[in-house]
Amino acid sequence: MTIAEVFLAAAAAAATGMPVAVVHAPNSPVQLEQGKILNTDASPLVLLYAATNRTDQALEQFTVTVFVFDKEKRLKARQVAPGRRTLEARSTKFSAMVLDVDGIEPTDSLMVGVDQAQRVDSDEWWRVDLRSLAETAIKSPQR
Repeated sequence: MTIAEVFLAAAAAAATGMPVAVVHAPNSPVQLEQGKILNTDASPLVLLYAATNRTDQALEQFTVTVFVFDKEKRLKARQVAPGRRTLEARSTKFSAMVLDVDGIEPTDSLMVGVDQAQRVDSDEWWRVDLRSLAETAIKSPQR
């Protein structure tokens, strides 16, 4: 994709207000909300989101993953954010993620979620196969 094509795709995304769907595991300790694409008139796109700790224990870190599906609802890209740090019990933090995967088109669908988390002072991780959840969600009749 040329630079001109990237700018055209970003401009088209701005015109359509590229939506971001959030996919959650039922038992996820972190809930993502308010996903919004910023910088839609340029490249790279930037995802802004709110992350809320749904537990009574502080989290040391958690991982956010974005899936990009094409217009035929096939997974075409996946991007993992570096571990997000310290989310106090029952608190909410805002964060941003630069989407530097190539070729996000205005007709693509974006899904974001948390696929792992670790409590403070624990070696154990909560994990989920978020890709399977996203692939099921994207194919639901509501999408």
